Amino acid sequence: MAVVVRMLLSRILALIPLLLGVILFVFVVMRFAPVDPALAAFDGANATAEQLQQFRLENGLLDPLPLQYVHFVWHLAQGDFGTSVITKQPVGDTIATALPLTVQLTLLGLVIALVTALVLGVTSALFRDRWPDKVIRVVTLAGVAAPAFWVALLLVQWLAVGQGLFPTSGYVSPADSFGGWLNSLALPAVSLALPVAAQLTRVIRTSMVEELDKDYVRTARGGGLPPVVVIGRNVLRNALVTPLTVLGLRVGYLLGGAVVIETMFALPGMGQNMIQAVTDGDTAKVQGFVITIAIGFVLVNLIVDVLYLIANPRLRSHA
Repeated sequence: MAVVVRMLLSRILALIPLLLGVILFVFVVMRFAPVDPALAAFDGANATAEQLQQFRLENGLLDPLPLQYVHFVWHLAQGDFGTSVITKQPVGDTIATALPLTVQLTLLGLVIALVTALVLGVTSALFRDRWPDKVIRVVTLAGVAAPAFWVALLLVQWLAVGQGLFPTSGYVSPADSFGGWLNSLALPAVSLALPVAAQLTRVIRTSMVEELDKDYVRTARGGGLPPVVVIGRNVLRNALVTPLTVLGLRVGYLLGGAVVIETMFALPGMGQNMIQAVTDGDTAKVQGFVITIAIGFVLVNLIVDVLYLIANPRLRSHA
């Protein structure tokens, strides 16, 4: 346990400069974007040059860039993501409203992807080079090549428009109706999950095949241990160590893919709000949304690192 704590602390310390670098990148990109926050704030109001200059002065836009960055990081450390120049509302309030939906969509997509990948990956490995394996490999190859938005279009055309089984847009809170919530997020979550499930299936199959060819498996089978015990207790546990390293990146893909999927299904999450902020030229909102997603991606990879350490005793022994 002490080893895990030490490794966790070292990972957290290493993440601090990474987060500062991410924040710096987003800050610089937004400052050099062809969008003037002052013009966006007075959109359609025919502001005078004096009003625009006064707005820039009051919001620190005339300060040197290093000083603006320091102020920006200082406010972020206090949980202040700035104020929207369009709605005049704190960006943090908008994030607090939109983030739960994006988290729900990402977690539901992750569960679907993991269950699908485990079933197909293990089945493919156990029936190696036979027809189930060949079918699964062809299907997963197609799934890897299919982008999430294309899968979403097919599912909407087939299951929503054609069959009428699911809504084409909208969101129902789980507090109002769990069934309605699941129904409203089913197609978006499956659209996100299928490409990730296809990639994880191939990784799990490869890891399972490598484990099944090892001597301890042959010894266990020769000793009369039931296949369920050999596969479930030994092979599967060892084979899942490698897919854990891929899982963190795939969760990041789910978070990024949610930006497009939420817009397609009119879900009021981080993605739709960020697209609207880009359209409106609301730099404060765009900064807040991008940084929140980046922080989420970093934290997910931190969790995956800890799980990888727990699942791999050899790392703990070398720590």
